[in-house]
Amino acid sequence: MTSRANCPHPSRHRRHWRRELVELAALFTAVAVADTAANTVVHGPDGPVLLIASAVALLGTTAFHIWWPRRHGRTPPGDSPSPADGARTAAPAGAPETEQPEDTALWRMRTTVRDEPGTLAALCAALAGHRVDILALQTHPLADGTVDEFLIRSPETLPAAELTRAVAAAGGSDTWIERADTHDLVDAPTRVLTLATRTALDGAELPLALRQLLGRCTIHSLPAKSLTGRSLDGTPPVEGVLEETVMRLRDPSGGAIIIERPHLPFTPTEFARARALVELDARLGPRIPHRSDVLTLPEGNAITVRRADTGDLPAASAMHGRCSPETLGLRYHGPIGDADRYLGHLLSPRFGRTLAAYTASGRLVALGHLLWDGDETEVALVVEDDWQRRGVGGQLLRRLVAMAAETGCDSVYAVTQSANTGMVAAMRSLELPLDYQIEQGTLVITARLSPAPASAPAPTPLPAPARPHGH
Repeated sequence: MTSRANCPHPSRHRRHWRRELVELAALFTAVAVADTAANTVVHGPDGPVLLIASAVALLGTTAFHIWWPRRHGRTPPGDSPSPADGARTAAPAGAPETEQPEDTALWRMRTTVRDEPGTLAALCAALAGHRVDILALQTHPLADGTVDEFLIRSPETLPAAELTRAVAAAGGSDTWIERADTHDLVDAPTRVLTLATRTALDGAELPLALRQLLGRCTIHSLPAKSLTGRSLDGTPPVEGVLEETVMRLRDPSGGAIIIERPHLPFTPTEFARARALVELDARLGPRIPHRSDVLTLPEGNAITVRRADTGDLPAASAMHGRCSPETLGLRYHGPIGDADRYLGHLLSPRFGRTLAAYTASGRLVALGHLLWDGDETEVALVVEDDWQRRGVGGQLLRRLVAMAAETGCDSVYAVTQSANTGMVAAMRSLELPLDYQIEQGTLVITARLSPAPASAPAPTPLPAPARPHGH
């Protein structure tokens, strides 16, 4: 049985053909009227003129119809503005035209949390409540918890103490925070790979790579033997030693590398990274970049400047033999007989970088040293007597200072005697801000490689008596 609702209604067909009949009648009527009007106009006295005038009037009306909505900014009927269009409309009267971006600050922050589900989420929620953006996160597992290290961006007006209180309320403890810069935006794997590459290319980069890996810390390289040849105790085991704020690692070239960071304990993760970097250095063995520059002195002589290492020890000893006692005394500040004992330490890439100046005949005439001294950097020069006052020392010094700037050093210092006018003149030729300290005939000249902030306090003078005589 077919449903009545699905059956076609018979009256619908009748209405359908009636409507079509009416439309055809209207069409025929319109054609007849148009034909009659056209014949009347064309056969009249001014028929063509009337047709042209009608066409011009229609065109003018159409153009006016298009121009008027555009002139008054009306939206065509049926078109509704999209959300994107609404975002581009003018702001209401009295509202600011553009919102000024808020000043922000970068911070590095560490905090210790319980190793339980939800602790990291609580920290993130607490930071988000203060409009803090987390840019990077590292986790350092501990035996009884986890150290979370954040790189964050916060409003400039938000003080560090407020951040610390927010983290503590979310379950963080032993929180440490300090300002960061744009260099910290590099992710940890990229930073480690970059430091490994630098270490692989140059053995002298290991202390600098460790400092950049671990942040603000002090690194000391201790030789296996003293200058007198006596063995020094305290060489750490192969696996190294971690004591909260101190790392002790075995130096691949002999001796020990001591890393100290009193303000922040090291984590086992950092210890493993540092040990891996030292192991890489040990596998690669001694190495320095093989690059040399040929320089023409003002008098016309040419010298070759290149990196030096312990392989240049015989040539350096021969140069010492040609130097006068006065020259050696101004350089080493101690007994003249001990000068040769310092060369093994000074030429080791582990303690810094050394530049050597050779003549065209292959004779070593000058040495320039850039020495890592904990948090500071020392420069030192010795030039053979016959080659003094020729610009050799100045050329070496400028290159050493450029190396120090490349490694991120803020300043370098030179320890000499007040009678060493040649070293004073070389430091002045750098055209850098210099600080002088004289104590009992010993002169310490500090050159600042970057301008100090106007609001920063004056740098603390370097204590001259604390400088090792072998540098």
